[in-house]
Amino acid sequence: MNAPEQIVLIRQHLIDPEVCIRCNTCEETCPIDAITHDGRNYVVDPAVCNGCNACISPCPTGSIDHWRTLPRSAAYSLEEQFSWDELPPQQDVPEDSAVETPAETAVEQALAEGMQINAAVSPTSAIAPWSAAHPYINLYLNKNPVTATVAGNYRLTAADTESDIHHIVLDFGNQFFPILEGQSIGIIPPGLDENGKPHYIRMYSVASPRGGEREGYNNLSLTVKRVVSDHEGRAVRGIGSNYLCDLQKGDQVQVTGPFGANYLMPNHAGSNILMICTGTGSAPMRAMTEHRRRMFARGQPLDGKLMLFFGARTPEELPYFGPLLKLPPAFIDMHLAFSRQPDQPRAYVQDKIREAGTAVTELLGGDTYVYICGLKGMEAGVMEALREACAASGMDWAALHAKMVKEGRFHVETY
Repeated sequence: MNAPEQIVLIRQHLIDPEVCIRCNTCEETCPIDAITHDGRNYVVDPAVCNGCNACISPCPTGSIDHWRTLPRSAAYSLEEQFSWDELPPQQDVPEDSAVETPAETAVEQALAEGMQINAAVSPTSAIAPWSAAHPYINLYLNKNPVTATVAGNYRLTAADTESDIHHIVLDFGNQFFPILEGQSIGIIPPGLDENGKPHYIRMYSVASPRGGEREGYNNLSLTVKRVVSDHEGRAVRGIGSNYLCDLQKGDQVQVTGPFGANYLMPNHAGSNILMICTGTGSAPMRAMTEHRRRMFARGQPLDGKLMLFFGARTPEELPYFGPLLKLPPAFIDMHLAFSRQPDQPRAYVQDKIREAGTAVTELLGGDTYVYICGLKGMEAGVMEALREACAASGMDWAALHAKMVKEGRFHVETY
């Protein structure tokens, strides 16, 4: 009599459609193109995924880190995953089944094709600074959002400018919603999308420090730009941004989060912080700066230095321009870049980094943490400017960058 055929199981990698914010980070990160998307969901192809985990740490919400063990013959197809509104439960599996992990498949393929199994080192740290406070994450998700009340909504940019950026304050009352500088929250816009399904969450960096926008109150602030066109200049209406920018004081908002366990500021007083941002990428920088400013105002010892490179088209389109000018030079070394100033040559943050090259490399040589936030197009220019500044000072930027990434001292959030 023939022995029964052993069932081979796989550990299938899946993305939670309830938590995913459709930011495309996972698809861009995957080194073997195992992740794809349609108009609604991001999914993982079980025939391609090799379990390298390159996509895990960059995901801002943790929606990427889900697995189901099931027979290889019953693996969830792309079509099934595209149709999901939530993840399926774990199935019961036979105890005597053989489990084939994606990593095992990856090893076999690598040996056969001479491929490198692990993805290249990411240019951003996958760990938080060693002294960062412990973050709370994923306390509220789509199934159990928390309700916040709008305490204020103020336009930050001049009324006659094209860039409509708002400072929005959300109050959580007696509800537990702790936030650290660098973390984000999710907003659930009301209504349904074109498929008749609830809108997925939109994520925004918090612009206020851990003590609240108004110190001692259970609130936080966001920096939101009203989206009326895409990157190619075509007219679009951003669902989340227009919803938020149109909110009135007293309105209620469904919030998820907090999100983010890596992009956090260091807590030890001797740490230097180098911040590079454009537009609404200033939100986490404002949070970090305000936390340090409050410490500075209380006379608490601060041996570390702050350096900020902040870019916009004009001063009128730079969020928080007025308050920034009130910060004393003894507190922060500030470099503002404007690319559309009348009668002035165009200047971008990378240009200002080059101009301040010596000061930048002196800071990089110490106990320094780098934070970059803004449009993805800025990354290449910033990295090249840092490389040039280091080369001029006799420093090996490639080696320094790799060391900072490994030590949780180089953090990037671009979109």
